[in-house]
Amino acid sequence: MNILFVHNNFPAQFRHVVAALLAAGRHRIAAICTKEASVPRGVQVERYEPPQGVAAHIFARRFDSECRRAEQVLYAAARLKAAGFLPDIIVAHSGWGETLPLREVFPPAKIIIYSEFYYRSRGQDVGFDPEFPEYGVDGRVSLTIKNASQLLALADADVGVSPTHWQRSTYPVEFQSKIQVIHEGIDTRRVAPSAAAMFRLAPDHVLTVKDEVVTYVARNLEPMRGIHSFLRALPRLLEKRPKVQVVVVGGDGVSYGAAVEPPFRSWRARFWPEVAGQVDARRVHFVGQISYERYLSLLQLSSVHIYLTYPFVLSWSLLEAMSAGCAVVASDTAPVREVVSSDGGRLVSFFEPVEIADKVSDLLQSRVDLNNMQRASRDIIIRSYDMSTKCRPQFMSLLESI
Repeated sequence: MNILFVHNNFPAQFRHVVAALLAAGRHRIAAICTKEASVPRGVQVERYEPPQGVAAHIFARRFDSECRRAEQVLYAAARLKAAGFLPDIIVAHSGWGETLPLREVFPPAKIIIYSEFYYRSRGQDVGFDPEFPEYGVDGRVSLTIKNASQLLALADADVGVSPTHWQRSTYPVEFQSKIQVIHEGIDTRRVAPSAAAMFRLAPDHVLTVKDEVVTYVARNLEPMRGIHSFLRALPRLLEKRPKVQVVVVGGDGVSYGAAVEPPFRSWRARFWPEVAGQVDARRVHFVGQISYERYLSLLQLSSVHIYLTYPFVLSWSLLEAMSAGCAVVASDTAPVREVVSSDGGRLVSFFEPVEIADKVSDLLQSRVDLNNMQRASRDIIIRSYDMSTKCRPQFMSLLESI
C-alpha cells in the first residue's frame, strides 16, 4: 500500500505503526510535516512552513490559522502528487487544519482521522475547577468554533480513531459511530519494572527501588494536570511519611489551559509559596523536563505515582507509570476511570489534597499491599494497552480493512 501520514510533528502518535510498516518492507510511506519533525529513514517527506501571524475576527483566529496551515499542506501534497506518490490511505491528525485540503488533492484515497478531543464549553475541562474564572459568552463561542476544522475533517474521513472511549465520547453523537477506539499503545517490554533502576538527584544523592519515592509527572506544571492540588497535598504527606522523597517532573510553561497571570512567572511560582513553609523542601525535588531515559528510570523506582487531571486528554505518563509497575493515586475523573481500577490504584477527588495525601500514605504503609497493587497496575496495561500485542495490531487491521 501507499500510505501518507499528515502530522506537523510526525511521527507523533503514529510512530509505532510507522515503524511496523517500514519493517514490513512492502509499503511505500510518505509524510507531510513541518521542518522541525524528525522523520524516520525510509519515509518520503514533504515539509511545510507553519503560518506566521493571523489577522481575523477573534472568533475565527484559530480557524484562520488552520486555513493558512492547510494552504501550506496543499502545496506539500501537490508536490508529492507531482513526484508520483498517490496514497491509497491517508492517516492524519485533525487538530491543526492539516486535513482540510486532503480530499480534494487525493479524491480516491481512504482517510483515517485521529480524533483526539472535541472542545465543549460545559461538562469537560472548561468550568471543571471552581478556583478559576468561568468563560464569558464570547469565550464559550470562541471555544466552540475551535472545532470547525475537526468537523470538516470527520465529514471527509472514512473513519476516525480515538485513543480512549471517553475521548470518543466528547464528539457529537452523530459522529461517534464513525470513530473507532484504538490507543497508540505502550511498549511494555521497554517500559517495565527494573530492580536496578536508579535516579541521580545530585552527585551524592541517588534514589533506588529501596527508597520510598512518590512521583508526579506533567509536560508542564499547570492546573489542568492538578499541580495546585498536588502541591497542597505535600505538607500532610511529608508529615505522615518522614522518609518519603517526592520527585516532580515537568516544565514551567503552559501546555493546556490559561497562562498564569502576572506577577507570577509560572503556575509553580503561583502555588509553591502556599506550602513552602510547611514542608521539608529537601525532600521535594523539582527536576524540570528530563530525558526519556531518566524519566523511565524514575518511574521504575517510584513507589506511588500521583496523576491528576481535569476531564481532558489522558496522558501517556499515567499508562507508562502503570506499565513500569507503579501503584497510582489518580483523580476520580472520567478519562482516568477508564483505566484505573481498584486493583491497580486508588481514585481520589481532584479537589481534596488531604485525601490525596492519605491515600498515598496508606499505600506506602503496607509493603505487601503496595507490591500487589504495583503488579496489578502493570497487568492492566499489558492486558489492554500493550502496543505490540493489542494496539498496533488493531491499527494495522484497520489499515488492511479499508
